[in-house]
Amino acid sequence: MAFEQLNKKVIRTDVSPGGEVIARRGAMLGYSGAVTFRPISGGGGVGGMVGRAMAGESVPMMVAEGQGNALYGFRGHYVTLVELNNETLTVEADRLLAHHANLSTSVEMIGQGGIRQAVRGAVSGQGLFTTKVSGSGSVALLSHGGTFEIPVNGEMVGVDPQAYVGHVGAMQIDFKVSGGIRDVVGRGSGEATQLHCTGHGRVYIQASEEKFQ
Repeated sequence: MAFEQLNKKVIRTDVSPGGEVIARRGAMLGYSGAVTFRPISGGGGVGGMVGRAMAGESVPMMVAEGQGNALYGFRGHYVTLVELNNETLTVEADRLLAHHANLSTSVEMIGQGGIRQAVRGAVSGQGLFTTKVSGSGSVALLSHGGTFEIPVNGEMVGVDPQAYVGHVGAMQIDFKVSGGIRDVVGRGSGEATQLHCTGHGRVYIQASEEKFQ
């Protein structure tokens, strides 16, 4: 069953055998029924349903098992629901609130430019590693002020690194830096570092440039 949005900051989901839910630790707000929660460590699974655990992932996760329902939210951040239909969502790891356990996950590095791209990403505040969530099911994302969706249909779409939340589809995401190092470190206009999104799919952007904590 898909996640249910109770308000802008809280979701509810059913939990059942074969319908386990993975969520960020500390995000469970309440539950009813015979539901239990346990941390995920290493590459284990819930009857093979957790998928490949996020090896090297810096955000600790937990799994909800049993029969009932659970409520999730995190530090008052806004929650956006994304429904995947045999698709892949690429998202900053700390933006993941919860997802169905049947979805598979992996971790990869943004950009193909080696050390220079990594430095640009670190300076801009954009995380170096992202999480891929693939399959069919629900994913709940966290943001400042909510998110909106921008379709990408072959053209290039530029995104502020602080506003980027994630994207769905076959897209290339590249760091682009204009101007000198003064711009990159924040002494210029503040718009010198961008993410260029090309391909086909949709990009999710938060309604704020505030860094995510």
